[in-house]
Amino acid sequence: MTITLLFSFFVGFTACEKEIPVTPKDKNLDLATAMPQDTFHMATGYLLENFESGSKTSYAGASLTLSSGRWYLNDALIGTSTSDRKNGSKSVRIVKTGKVTMQFDKANGASTVEVYHAKYGGDGTSTWELWVSTNSGSTWSKVGSTVTTSSTTLTKASFTVNLSGNIRFEIRKVSGGSYRINIDDFKVYDNSTSPTRDNNMALGNPSGALASTAYPNNYLMVKPQYAISYNNSKLTCNWVSWHLSSAWIGSAPRQDDFRADNTLPSSWVWVGGTDYSGSGFDRGHMCPSADRTGSVTDNSATFLMTNMVPQAPKNNQITWANLENYCRTLVDAGNELYIISGTWGQGGTGSAGYKTTISTMNITVPAYVWKIIVVLPVGLNDVSRITTSTRVIAVWMPNTQTVNSQPWGYYRTTVDYIESQTGYNFLSNVSSSIQSVIESKVDNGPTS
Repeated sequence: MTITLLFSFFVGFTACEKEIPVTPKDKNLDLATAMPQDTFHMATGYLLENFESGSKTSYAGASLTLSSGRWYLNDALIGTSTSDRKNGSKSVRIVKTGKVTMQFDKANGASTVEVYHAKYGGDGTSTWELWVSTNSGSTWSKVGSTVTTSSTTLTKASFTVNLSGNIRFEIRKVSGGSYRINIDDFKVYDNSTSPTRDNNMALGNPSGALASTAYPNNYLMVKPQYAISYNNSKLTCNWVSWHLSSAWIGSAPRQDDFRADNTLPSSWVWVGGTDYSGSGFDRGHMCPSADRTGSVTDNSATFLMTNMVPQAPKNNQITWANLENYCRTLVDAGNELYIISGTWGQGGTGSAGYKTTISTMNITVPAYVWKIIVVLPVGLNDVSRITTSTRVIAVWMPNTQTVNSQPWGYYRTTVDYIESQTGYNFLSNVSSSIQSVIESKVDNGPTS
């Protein structure tokens, strides 16, 4: 997401800690030392302190100037020995109940913080915490859970913060004694309150769809408003993927201009705006009209028939619609969403009874409709901010007239289950270690 200079407070913060083995060195780490920090920050959207520019050989409390600003190290030094775990030539080494404290305010708040940590040498396990101040260090609040450092390999702890304005952080080692830990590559991502329109397929291409007529049943169509895997045999989408933030939402009226998608190959059958008429099934949006009100063009794009599936009216107008509305309440609360929805199976029950196909075109009626929603606080570098605590909502709804007997939350399932049914690979751009956690959970969060 683009860098912004306007920020507002997002109430509260949460944190998680997920240990991820260090990958090859980030190409930006050297740049953080080579260029002024403010220039680096504007170029990347985050503050990075890699501790390469400072020197402190004593554990005694003292301030020193690093590339990001002035820091105070107490019971901590800049380690350079072969026993120090580090990216590059230096890292912080903390002993006893030492602290590493920013003595400057970072503007633009923080959406997430990443810290690499490891045991020093052959020392035993230690614990530490991240604390935050929004009043220049007068008072501090703990962010998330206490972190345990038990590995001699640098691993990443990720914290979700979601605070705006001026901000500073402190790392506190909380288990005393002579055991030491190393801290390196402290990264603070900006917190943005000016959401942007982001890549509709940022989390991956679930079916490996290709924009080639050689793949008529997994045909990739990338539009400015959403991306589709289209199935020329079913004459509906396999899935639709889109990003939702307040940047997509405006005052454009609903266009209701249902029509054929003339970007389909000319030799294929084009489903028209009236081809569902009299079928007992709604023209059910996958990417909703109300998710694209930023302009008339955006809203009109949602009425292309490639974005429609035959949906039971009480599914489309009640249960499914309630979930769509809930997604927009999450956006109103300061989040951005990545959403993928689609169909599975054949045969549903509409207002005119059970059908497997509709119209003379034999448009397939799905047995189920499903949706996956990844919820993130507004911020930068979205994929990298997904952690094991990121909320992921997955639903699997029967395409029937009785589905509304239960609220949408009743139909929650796991991403793993939807993958097992469809054969797709969702969230493939997220690290596999994080995927394995978030895809196996059934969401139990609020539903309104």
